[in-house]
Amino acid sequence: MINYLRKIKKRIIPHKVPSKELLIKNYFRNGQIPWSEGYIQYKEKKIKEELNNLILFDYQKLSKNYGYRLDERIVEYPWTLSKLSNKKTKILDAGSVLNYDYIINLPIFNNKELFIQTFYPENNCFFKKRISYIYEDLRDIPFKDNFFDEIVCISTIEHIDMDNSMYGYDIEKNIDKNKKSYEYIKVINELVRVLSNNGKLLLTFPFGKFENHGFFQQFDEEMLNKILLIFENTGQFSINFYKYEEYGWVFSNINECKTSISYNPHTGEGKGTDGAAHSRAICCIEFNKN
Repeated sequence: MINYLRKIKKRIIPHKVPSKELLIKNYFRNGQIPWSEGYIQYKEKKIKEELNNLILFDYQKLSKNYGYRLDERIVEYPWTLSKLSNKKTKILDAGSVLNYDYIINLPIFNNKELFIQTFYPENNCFFKKRISYIYEDLRDIPFKDNFFDEIVCISTIEHIDMDNSMYGYDIEKNIDKNKKSYEYIKVINELVRVLSNNGKLLLTFPFGKFENHGFFQQFDEEMLNKILLIFENTGQFSINFYKYEEYGWVFSNINECKTSISYNPHTGEGKGTDGAAHSRAICCIEFNKN
């Protein structure tokens, strides 16, 4: 029996996990197809490069072939972080999109008191960096009025009142894909409520033709205007639009973006031939509360 086990042990070949470099090479070798092997690793590498050179980021004039075949995070992260202050502030990540080591460890967060609110615990947890995690619905934020100096809400409100079971949540929801949900308005009101006077909210979401993909909805101009009405009554704001074209992301405007459609990588809907990885247009709003 012992000799038999020794023979079996010799035959076992340990599984070798491909390095990030090899995965990225395979991604290019296979034609840079979004969400194929190596895509995640390559996207992370490119985001790191942009964030490490944030001082060079011009949000009104992206470089040639910027974010080619990458999803909207390649725009949202640099746009958002370029607008955060270098001051010591209380900051809320509404939706847990900053909860990655290569973002949390950026110098800009060294003197910030960061709170992350999401619906369920995640694998990433940086409590040793004194980051506070809150697990609640963003339609009912458990903080007093005017508590935060800065709030970041990156591509989160489009998931409100949607079927988020694909993210591991144990709550399924039947969605009528022909209807809009306006529950996101409750989130906007809550974000404005907990934002301090003279505080800043940085908000992004997919924009174009209205689409309901079940787990997210793409906002159209009518849905955007409902947000702007709240902002008009409580402070000042500025808007930037970005559009994905065949050779990458470009700075754009509302008229060029309002007919955009998203590619749903889970169903293949809206795929097209331009290599878009997900949203083809995004709206980015900087709001300052009176």
